[in-house]
Amino acid sequence: MTYTRFESIGAYLPSTVVSTPELVGQMKFRPPFDLQEITGIAGRRVHDKRPDSYEDSFVLALRAAEDCLSRSRYDPAELDVVISTSITRFKDGDHFYFEPSFAHLIARSLGAKSAIHFDVSNACAGMMTGVAILDRMIKAGMVRNGMVVSGERITAIAETAVKEINELYDPQFGSLTVGDSGAAVIVDESISDADRIHYIELMTCAEYSHLCIGKPSDENQGIALYTDNRQMHKEDRARLWTSFQTDFLVKRGATFASEKYDYIVHHQVGTRFIRNVNNFGEIAFGTPMPESLAVVEKYGNTSTTSHFLVLHDHLRSGQAKRGAKYLLIPAASGVVTGCVSATISSLEV
Repeated sequence: MTYTRFESIGAYLPSTVVSTPELVGQMKFRPPFDLQEITGIAGRRVHDKRPDSYEDSFVLALRAAEDCLSRSRYDPAELDVVISTSITRFKDGDHFYFEPSFAHLIARSLGAKSAIHFDVSNACAGMMTGVAILDRMIKAGMVRNGMVVSGERITAIAETAVKEINELYDPQFGSLTVGDSGAAVIVDESISDADRIHYIELMTCAEYSHLCIGKPSDENQGIALYTDNRQMHKEDRARLWTSFQTDFLVKRGATFASEKYDYIVHHQVGTRFIRNVNNFGEIAFGTPMPESLAVVEKYGNTSTTSHFLVLHDHLRSGQAKRGAKYLLIPAASGVVTGCVSATISSLEV
């Protein structure tokens, strides 16, 4: 059976840091609670807005892709496919692109002239979805390798929220947690169980899709995100992952404990969210959770790139155990959950 692996990883973060108190200080309506204490988010990166160095979604994605290629054994011309998974598709400033595809523009800029290229949208599970598709393409013998890349100038929704929030239970409060970033991974065939994606499975629970909607603002120019946080983060929503993972492992004849994960990475919504989901996991699986990795405190919720920013940051820290087994858990609007398991030995930053 053919398996795949993460061959290289790249990331890009803008240099500008905006603290949570700074962001809240821009609001006309001041919330009667400490947003940093509730979310655990101290700061987030925000794209450069200077005309001569403007960092739109395309720039963030391209820089992450270049970083990824800088430590890959592949040249751009050797890539068989480029998949872009950005939610935000800002290019040339505030122009939102649908055609030509971001994947086409990125592939052309990198010099991946012969690569298949297409965009995928699946909310914050975008990069996970791109990796799942690429994994299947390699297993089917359609391609030998490929890149999944995303650039998120997602703080556009925070800019809208700052102007429009006017009450305590405003559906745009979640927009104040986001940060800008880029991430990219190259996937190819695994030749050793020391570097292997063991499985990647996703599930969409569409009945909850109305709880989080991104669209043009109802009040001003710009994009906005409207989230029913009280419903979105109810316990039964948080337990979708544990139910899915339990059923999936039963089919494999395994248990959570028998998988022996070293690290777990949840979507970077906030520190309380991550803690709660881990608690639900311990109850559901009857075993302690692996070491939980997070960067949400300093980067915020970076949407599609979040899991790979965590992985990139962890590898760069030099604290990653060689041959460690990682479990990545998506949590995206839609609602999307699932699991990605991978052993990583030679991936370096």
